[in-house]
Amino acid sequence: MKFILTCGGTAGHINPALAVAGRLGELLPGSEFLFLGAEGKMEMELVPRAGYEIRALPVTNISRGKSPAAIIHNLKTLRNVRVSRRMTREILKDFHPDAVIGTGGYVCYPVLKEAARRGIPTAVHESNAVPGLTTKMLAGVVDRIMVGFEESRAQYREPERVVVTGTPVRGEFDRHTRESARAELGIPADQPLVVSVWGSLGSGHMNDMMLKLLPLLKGQRDFRLIHAVGSRDFAEFSEGLASLELDPADCGADLREYIYDMPRVMAAADLILCRAGASTLSELSYTGKPAILVPSPNVTNHHQERNARVLERAGGAKVLLEGEFDADSLLALIRELLADPARLSAMSAAMRSLAVTGATDRICSEILSLVQH
Repeated sequence: MKFILTCGGTAGHINPALAVAGRLGELLPGSEFLFLGAEGKMEMELVPRAGYEIRALPVTNISRGKSPAAIIHNLKTLRNVRVSRRMTREILKDFHPDAVIGTGGYVCYPVLKEAARRGIPTAVHESNAVPGLTTKMLAGVVDRIMVGFEESRAQYREPERVVVTGTPVRGEFDRHTRESARAELGIPADQPLVVSVWGSLGSGHMNDMMLKLLPLLKGQRDFRLIHAVGSRDFAEFSEGLASLELDPADCGADLREYIYDMPRVMAAADLILCRAGASTLSELSYTGKPAILVPSPNVTNHHQERNARVLERAGGAKVLLEGEFDADSLLALIRELLADPARLSAMSAAMRSLAVTGATDRICSEILSLVQH
């Protein structure tokens, strides 16, 4: 069988698509997959790394501003939608997919819109509790809407058309144990590992926080730290570090632009510091990793904080809000948690209790049902 998957912008949209493609490939050996993404975006690097072909479309976002520059930008976006639909039309004629699946990002709109117009089975998956603009626009177009949370169904005009599947987690998360991951990373079994990751693009606020925290770690060997800066801020962060005349190795820190081997790194970790996007939370609960969550304040209806509080109430995470802590208090909390193995173990068990297993299989089942009909 042949499948087109479209996703883009952030790892939270890309990784679920990779998980679905991987599972469909296991269920249907010999199937062909083609990804469609936005020019210059992260998917153009991550998808080929996973072994799949991807083609680029000239997709841009929608500005919610009212300035002349915002209006000009949106006119360009509309033009790009027309161009992307025309390009998609040619790709569909050439590839002949049995189904087209979207997992978020602006690129999903022209691709799924054109596939639906041609009568090809279509499905969209929304990881977040609050549907994004693209998902809302496609809700009346696609054959199947799949969501990660039961409460999300009420956000749609026709909730009876919405299927709750959970959010898929890549199969690679099953391939590592703490011991094997640490051996591959060269981290001693008895040295705690803290992983700091703030979205695929990074977070300016949290990178500033880490620049203040790193000097506090100089000379320490209490724990190892892997910090993902993000592609957007890596150059600026490196300059800030150079101005401090600080060698990360002297702080027990490993700084990366992006963590490409997240399943391995997360398996090795004892504590995760991160945002509260739906895909990230699915990975945390699936792997049972205790976390300090700092929800992004720049999202619709504060849905990241709402998601994070669910994990906190269950006992799997501590939630800190931007502006309510500093580097000293953050480090104090990290050390407090690492010094209490029993508490970390309880947090891990609580996190695992929230895991939604079988999400990838449920999504694949919905897709194959569409194809069969």
